[in-house]
Amino acid sequence: MTSHLLLFGLLVACCSIAFASDPSPLQDFCVADQNSTVFVNGLVCKEARLVQADDFFYSGLQLMGNTSNAVGSAVTPGINPPHTHPRATEILTVMEGRILVGFVTSNPENRLITKLLQKGDVFVFPQGLIHFQKNVGNGYAVAIAALSSQNPGVITIANAVFGSNPDIATDILAKAFQVDVNVVCQIQSKF
Repeated sequence: MTSHLLLFGLLVACCSIAFASDPSPLQDFCVADQNSTVFVNGLVCKEARLVQADDFFYSGLQLMGNTSNAVGSAVTPGINPPHTHPRATEILTVMEGRILVGFVTSNPENRLITKLLQKGDVFVFPQGLIHFQKNVGNGYAVAIAALSSQNPGVITIANAVFGSNPDIATDILAKAFQVDVNVVCQIQSKF
């Protein structure tokens, strides 16, 4: 009886893994090309016969990014502000430095789960949950992120809420954040 339950458990696990993925791509790859007439899943792709090795290559991870923006981030150093990927799980591998990471579980719990990562550490952000990364070391931090989808999407929370086009009505945001309308106007003016 125990062996039957174990076998059943393995079958259920295998089947759930098979269904927890992106639909099969329509072609081997899609190299972005704004001048192309080839569309795959709504994206403009270079014709496969024109693709070269350099389309899959990047040299420059050893160079520091420009962090002179409002959030002090070029994704790897500084702060990568709260955001979400609606269609992907993210895995972050720290190559250098110390990075504080965290995500918030869904309603009604809204529990913050954080971890201080160091060189060699890996952390997974579940699909669709709001998460962030912050360099908390004395020097630069370098991390490599990978996403589980060809089209993960990204929604930066502050930009979406306070920088929508057109603006979300200030009275709605004031009530949602339990602040004065003038505070909302001040925040919206930064976006």
